[in-house]
Amino acid sequence: MSDGNVLKLGIPAGSLQQSTAELFEQAGYNIKFSSRSYFPTIDDDEIECLLIRAQEMARYVEQGVLDAGITGHDWVVETDADVVEVCELLFSKVSRRPVRWVLCVPNNSPVQSVKDLQGLRIATEAVGLTKRYLAKHGVEARVEFSWGATEVKPPTLADAIVEVTETGSSLRANDLRIVDEVMQSTTRLIANKDAHQDPWKKVKLENISLMLRSCLHAEGKVALMMNVAKDDLKKVLALLPALQKPTISALSDPDWVDVITIVEESVVRNIVPQLKASGACGIVESPINKLID
Repeated sequence: MSDGNVLKLGIPAGSLQQSTAELFEQAGYNIKFSSRSYFPTIDDDEIECLLIRAQEMARYVEQGVLDAGITGHDWVVETDADVVEVCELLFSKVSRRPVRWVLCVPNNSPVQSVKDLQGLRIATEAVGLTKRYLAKHGVEARVEFSWGATEVKPPTLADAIVEVTETGSSLRANDLRIVDEVMQSTTRLIANKDAHQDPWKKVKLENISLMLRSCLHAEGKVALMMNVAKDDLKKVLALLPALQKPTISALSDPDWVDVITIVEESVVRNIVPQLKASGACGIVESPINKLID
């Protein structure tokens, strides 16, 4: 195999590492990590993985050290990296919701808006992001890089912080309140511009993107299969909150059909009794791992 047929892929170290590996596993790629190596193995000879911090990912992808990588849109913005965002992958270390970068101050702080930060100190890991946010609001403040534990710095080491949160629990635990939302961010599959123009690498990236997105699309959904008499079909179809048009297939008995549809798992407990009462029988619920439009 030539080097041209290998995709150099960055896997985010740290908080996104495990959730990224789990998503790839659902998509059919088995990534294994070694405690002594920054080169995870993957069961695809056309992919070489490098474990690297999400904060640095976009910079190395832009430079071509990596062909592609998984990182947050926030770090693309923070590093001002000129990369291709192949697709959005709505997952994070805790939830399937976007993460939020928020401006926070102690509960007893007099600061009520970003305008009140004029001349004050702000601690954050996202210095570039914060400076652009302040400039947008016409505020000049001292923005200091935080190496970690940012929530504990106000009020002694900083007047305010700009910090990322999913649930807000850490902020509340440190007696902080949110003044404003700086931005929302989701995880992205990004690519180097030259790599994305390479025909083989572009197809490889599109295939990876398709499989990863199909897993996320399938989350919380199940397939329902049932037999329905043709006389009852209209009533049954009216009950189905189908994500796609139901598949209707003929059975050996010409008076009956097989109906297959995809629904949110949360509605199954309510809809199955209604389907049975409307004439459906042989109802089977099946999990789905991937859903491709």
